Amino acid sequence: MQLIFFPFSEYWWFYGAFTLFVLTMLALDLGVFHRKAHEVSFREASLWTGVWIGLALLFNFFFYRYALWKFSTDQQYLSLVGFDPLLQAKTTALEFLTGFVVEKSLAVDNVFIFSVVFSFFAIPKIYQHRVLFWGILGALVFRAVFISMGSALMQYEWVIMVFGGLLVLTGLKMVFTGTAQQDLNKNILVRGIRKVFRIHSSIDGANFFVKKDGLLYLTPLFLALVFLELTDIIFAVDSVPAIFALTKEPLIVFTSNIFAILGLRSMYFMLAGVMDRFVYIKYGLAAVLVFVGSKMVYLNQAFGGKFPIVWSLAIIAFLIGTSIVASLLISRKTQKAEK
Repeated sequence: MQLIFFPFSEYWWFYGAFTLFVLTMLALDLGVFHRKAHEVSFREASLWTGVWIGLALLFNFFFYRYALWKFSTDQQYLSLVGFDPLLQAKTTALEFLTGFVVEKSLAVDNVFIFSVVFSFFAIPKIYQHRVLFWGILGALVFRAVFISMGSALMQYEWVIMVFGGLLVLTGLKMVFTGTAQQDLNKNILVRGIRKVFRIHSSIDGANFFVKKDGLLYLTPLFLALVFLELTDIIFAVDSVPAIFALTKEPLIVFTSNIFAILGLRSMYFMLAGVMDRFVYIKYGLAAVLVFVGSKMVYLNQAFGGKFPIVWSLAIIAFLIGTSIVASLLISRKTQKAEK
């Protein structure tokens, strides 16, 4: 069994401090920077995207420095045969960075879902940030639950094989299904909600609920929020096992996952006007899922229990980068042909 350097029993205080930091940032976001509902501009979204990515990289730097100090001073690790504190600290930092890149890349799928849901429920741009704020907050809670379950389940070899196979199949399914959007009117979640609850026919400001004739109704904003939460749970079935294929450290899985989710809103508003150009990003994401699934099923065992993290980062960056470049090139050619 792989050694866990940051067990929850010793680092519960870190989880608590990190959660407090996240909640503080979210409170500043909604209570200060977005206290008044407004349409998020490309410039504002780009700035916040840079802020969240910068915070993740800054965290990774301090995490690396702490890991280096820990591994260089703890006799428990120094007594291990062949243990190199510097190499292990670099590996730890690379695992966080690779996990963050994977989760950020897979989050692109969420961005496409945001666009479809907001369009279907006719959510005005001025209220989209409010829906996404509460959606992201709920996603953080569900991801924490999934990661807790994953850290326990991933100790069993058969579970690793099952999730690895699931990731490979999901990636292959993405290739063959392409980028066609589904009609949400036929979605079982939407139909179920409409059968159980009273739905108000129109938007009522930024309200999730509205009273009419003494009865409580759900507004389209709440329907969009519920749908986003449920779809994120579905996405977590892929994304959480994907990062466990890169590292067995629950602390790294938790922090990299949370940082990737925190930047989802700004990434959506930044890409909202150009998403139609990324026609091949779906295939890049599919290739990433197939790769990380293959790591869980075969590659890790073939490389003595751990596929080199540097290779993983390079392969994932290549797959995502190639799909983005191909999308932009094809989009540019298409635009020129149309002109």
